[in-house]
Amino acid sequence: MSEVTEAPSTAEGTRPAPTAAELERNQRYWRTNLTVVGVLLAIWALVSYGAGLVFHPFLDQFHIPGTYFPVGFWFAQQGAILVFVLLIAAYVLIMDRIEKQEGLAD
Repeated sequence: MSEVTEAPSTAEGTRPAPTAAELERNQRYWRTNLTVVGVLLAIWALVSYGAGLVFHPFLDQFHIPGTYFPVGFWFAQQGAILVFVLLIAAYVLIMDRIEKQEGLAD
């Protein structure tokens, strides 16, 4: 009776070392991810602090059409929150596209 030998198995829960191509792809992915996050955070800061606080006096000379609300007040109270939610949606859509391009999509 001949013995059946099995290929050596790796420890449970470990993976083989990534190849050079995988490492390059991962670095490219994270560099792109950090760029996207940086741009979106800059937009958030500009809208939140810029429009709501720094440019508030200038923006208050304008009013939202059909209302008496000054634009600076609106950004400080509502606009920054709305822009933040839109930035989250933009991040999801942008990263979904990037993950598909890099072959990392689920």
